[in-house]
Amino acid sequence: MRINRLKWSINVVQAIEQLQSVSAISHTNPCYRKSLLPSATDNVFLFSARSFSTELQSQLSPDLIRIMERRLSAIEHRSASLENFINTQLEVSPTEHARANKELQKLRGSMDLITQLRSKQKEIGGLRSLMAECPEDKDMLDMANEELSQATEEEKRLQNLLLKSLLPSDDADERDCILEVRAGTGGEEASLFAMDVFKMYERYSQKKGWKYEVVDITASDLKGYKEASAAISGAGVFGKLKFESGIHRVQRVPVTEKSGRIHTSAVSVAILPQADEVDVQLRNEDLRIDTYRSGGSGGQHANTTNSAVRVTHLRTGITVSIQDERSQHMNKAKALKVLCAKLYEMERLRIQMTRSKLRSEQVGSGDRSERIRTYNFPQGRVTDHRVGITHHGIDGVMQGECLDVFIDALLLQQEMNAIASFSSIE
Repeated sequence: MRINRLKWSINVVQAIEQLQSVSAISHTNPCYRKSLLPSATDNVFLFSARSFSTELQSQLSPDLIRIMERRLSAIEHRSASLENFINTQLEVSPTEHARANKELQKLRGSMDLITQLRSKQKEIGGLRSLMAECPEDKDMLDMANEELSQATEEEKRLQNLLLKSLLPSDDADERDCILEVRAGTGGEEASLFAMDVFKMYERYSQKKGWKYEVVDITASDLKGYKEASAAISGAGVFGKLKFESGIHRVQRVPVTEKSGRIHTSAVSVAILPQADEVDVQLRNEDLRIDTYRSGGSGGQHANTTNSAVRVTHLRTGITVSIQDERSQHMNKAKALKVLCAKLYEMERLRIQMTRSKLRSEQVGSGDRSERIRTYNFPQGRVTDHRVGITHHGIDGVMQGECLDVFIDALLLQQEMNAIASFSSIE
């Protein structure tokens, strides 16, 4: 098991070294070009993350294919057993029948790919037999060789798709998310950076075509954000942003600093998957809902009605306060939405920790106590400490244009770790 992991790590390191030597000219994305220019030692393996991921998977080792074949055989056997159970067991209860049918439906996608793979493997076997029977027929060999090459490529593609379907996945990846940004150490400077980070994710969401809805903002004296939250909706939002959770550190000269000294401040970012009504059942007896007058700068509408809402979940002690909207009803709806996301995340993490240790093996745990990224303004660079990437283009990152430099690397690392975990299980 350890040897498999070691071999995998060596292959990854070699692939990263190859990617680091790629010329910046080959990339059309300006975020990637900027990162390559300042230093030859920058870790830039992300910049070919997509192609690297495809190349990595297309070169499946014999051991990995052998392990995968065992899993595929188990799926085929289980699918056949379920079909036989459904078709022959006439006296089973409706519950048992529904359970078996549901499991069979979950296997259907994999079974379709397995059927295609088996058909292609049969075709490859036939072509090889034909070549062995006609070693002297050059025209026949040329034609068979060409068809064999195409069939082999298709076999690899199907194996790659099946491998991805067998890797551990997070059911929450396709969900929308709640973004929370809080100022940490650093006083007013931390609040100002919290505002910058919050707006960075807003710009990034706009570029991705996602819906970004501000849920609540608590402003500081210098118009920074003590706390801010937003609901982000779109295809696969949580899966894309989940590794942004953690401590984001900033090094820069604050606007309040007269001597020009560089200060270090921090903000915490939390990304929570949004919950459906079926995921979290909120009982009225578990909730305490308080209303109060909104504070802060709100013009003529501030402090005139009890529109602000504070919802407390009595069983867990979680409290959510919203005063962003003028309507008490709208603030209550937003508060319940955030509360559901928090409760769903708690349960999701509890189940994950119970089922598997995979989470601790992935890139970072997403825990807010971790320092995940440093934004150094004097040197114009951003460093992600989990994957060792430094990007020299801080303005592009803060504008939401170059966040994919880090996000793609983290997702790629997650995929590599999942494959390493898969190949180590015997």
